[in-house]
Amino acid sequence: MTEHEFLTVPELADLLRLKERKIYDLAATGEVPCTRATGKLLFPAAGIRAWLDAHSEGAVSKAPRPGVVLGSHDPLLDWAIRESRCGLATYFDGSSDGLARFRRREGVAAGLHLLDPDGREWNVPRVARECSGQNAVLVRFAARERGLVLGRDVTGIAGMADLAGRRVVPRQPESGSDLLFGLLAAKAGLDMARVDLTEVTRTETEAVQAVARGDAEATLGLRSVARDFGFNFVPLIEERFDLVVNRRAWFDTGMQRLMVFCQSEAMAERAERMGGYDLTGLGTVRWNA
Repeated sequence: MTEHEFLTVPELADLLRLKERKIYDLAATGEVPCTRATGKLLFPAAGIRAWLDAHSEGAVSKAPRPGVVLGSHDPLLDWAIRESRCGLATYFDGSSDGLARFRRREGVAAGLHLLDPDGREWNVPRVARECSGQNAVLVRFAARERGLVLGRDVTGIAGMADLAGRRVVPRQPESGSDLLFGLLAAKAGLDMARVDLTEVTRTETEAVQAVARGDAEATLGLRSVARDFGFNFVPLIEERFDLVVNRRAWFDTGMQRLMVFCQSEAMAERAERMGGYDLTGLGTVRWNA
């Protein structure tokens, strides 16, 4: 779908979590607005928004959400929001905070990288538990390389176990990075009592900036940010960063302008220059409420 035009049958089916046959039935009965062009059914975004409003969970849900992207900080997403001129604001304070604020209707989307405690799946289990009644959809953004970002003169760190006795920059409690650090530490047998933690930082960039200032020897960060600072990077895991989006807001100009830009050549080139990103499948649906 373009920023202000139409959805195809597969796109609408994906977003509404319906079979394509059901979409054809809705169109045939006139329940959803549609038009036919060159033999194909197309669904106008404005009409679909109105239809969703009429079928929302209750009157309170019809009040528009503020145009804010919540959740975890991602440098590429942050750049895309600004560069696309989509008009959306940001409030990045971790995945868990973003998910809670999203449930309270404080924004239109939230960025997440939450690994289930069993270590098998990113984001879907947590979103399914907490957003089942939110008229929400979870879409892919990117896979990201995460590992240990080391200060320029730091040696002897090849994995999580080597952080014992070292000074490390933590992230805010219950953020995706904080939860992942705990899981990786437990898997490596790292005793957290032996890790010297600095003051908490709240974004990917701030964590590496603390290492650059000499406040610590390492942090659990992204390859892209380590590359920006010219720091050594010890890869540990490829994580999935997704966006949980209010389904009605998905059709609004801000979200559509952002997602169209995310499919652009400029976005692909930026991700390549930053390093550590795989944008395969960006915008595809992973879960529906």
